[in-house]
Amino acid sequence: MQLVLRGTKREVVAGPARPVVMIGERINPTGRKRLAEELLAGDLTGVKREAVAQAEAGAEVIDVNVGVAGVDEVALLPRAVAAVAEAVEVPLCIDSANLEALEAALAVCPGKPLVNSVNASQESLAAILPLVARRGAAVIGLAMSGARVPTEAEERLRLAALIVEEAQAAGIPPEDVLIDCLAVAVGTEPEAGRTTLEAMRRVRDEVGVNLVLGVSNVSFGLPERSIINGAFLAMAIEAGLTCAIVDPTRPEIRKAILASDLLLGRDPYAMRYIQHYRALERQGGRSRSSSSSDT
Repeated sequence: MQLVLRGTKREVVAGPARPVVMIGERINPTGRKRLAEELLAGDLTGVKREAVAQAEAGAEVIDVNVGVAGVDEVALLPRAVAAVAEAVEVPLCIDSANLEALEAALAVCPGKPLVNSVNASQESLAAILPLVARRGAAVIGLAMSGARVPTEAEERLRLAALIVEEAQAAGIPPEDVLIDCLAVAVGTEPEAGRTTLEAMRRVRDEVGVNLVLGVSNVSFGLPERSIINGAFLAMAIEAGLTCAIVDPTRPEIRKAILASDLLLGRDPYAMRYIQHYRALERQGGRSRSSSSSDT
């Protein structure tokens, strides 16, 4: 089952037999003081800067989130979406819990975007799915209901199946639904990683849709987060992950994806893997991507 997204000039296809699609997560003011201040001032310089840096680092979809206290999201989100669409050619992922802001952003977004997100509560399904269907967009479905993340893989599977069923009833085909089985911090829930991976395998095998994951949530609050994130990312890819919400400017993330795709037979004759390292050699061993620090 293949998901197709479109930007201003680029089309991205995700599927079980295809290389993992990187969704760049850096346009998000959470924990990003400088970006939050710029958004509060209505300044989209940082948004465009992050969009370009992520696309250059290999992101095939750019997530756009401007949710910070004090911002008029209904006015700012469509401005940010338009600015990112002007700066890069790749598809966009519009990330907001504000229905009015989502609608305004979808109205100005070119191509076929991804909406982040809907959950399995009837309130969320009734609000988000008709909007996604009218726009002809794709949607991320969170395997949870309301604010509670289920602690059992079985319940996440049930909710994922419900979202896909409700999406079909709203006119959204299964290939346009990405299920997020939800990464939870292992520092507070010791079995959280295992539960997420089990849920992913079951959704892959029993529901048959594409899977997405915000990988870095698994390491929240722990030291050397990049090591944990890279290991978990590789495990998630083996469990069926087809789209990863990550920081593409982190070299270890790109390497984990390339190596996992190669080992799972998604990179014939290691061509993508070799091309990546040849490009690094041409650059003197350094990635052209921007620093991942928030300055």
